Amino acid sequence: MTTTMGVVCKDGVLMTTDTRATMGSFVAHKHAKKVYQIDHHLGMTIAGVVGDAQAIVEMLKANAALYKLDMARPIPVASAARMASNILFSARYYPLGVQALIGGVDDTGGHIFALDPLGSTMEERFVATGSGSPVAYGVLESEWKEDMTVKDSTPVLVRAVNSAMKRDSASGDSFDVAVITKEGYRELTEDEKKHILHA
Repeated sequence: MTTTMGVVCKDGVLMTTDTRATMGSFVAHKHAKKVYQIDHHLGMTIAGVVGDAQAIVEMLKANAALYKLDMARPIPVASAARMASNILFSARYYPLGVQALIGGVDDTGGHIFALDPLGSTMEERFVATGSGSPVAYGVLESEWKEDMTVKDSTPVLVRAVNSAMKRDSASGDSFDVAVITKEGYRELTEDEKKHILHA
């Protein structure tokens, strides 16, 4: 129960999540982390069961580091997505309750992959997951275009996550934005987020 989004821009990848964690109708945490850095060029958003998701994040971090040591280059985004897919599929008889987005920039450009709890993998140009995704898609479908830059896309994603937080009770409180370009992974500061939200 959450809202997570990702878009592939001309010059990078953007991923956005809200920060509310719920247990049924109870708000368990107001500032839960749902977007994670896997490597300097790679990030992941999570929706669903927090423990399952955090375990996959840690496995991906470790395997991305091992890949870099072994191959002397960063893991391709598609390979990281395949690895997460294999972890999810191997648990198919007792599924992990995780819906994930894996995004990043490698030698072939920017990529975002959406994964479901059984490991199905779809590469997308823009995608939203979680209970707030129908509202988020309403904004993305009407305002986001494929040839937009990271700078132009950021306000659109902020509007989309803000709309979802207003309409979906399982999303809310605050949001995080991860920007991945050739320069690497970074998350927007509180001041940057406020500035975009009120612009």
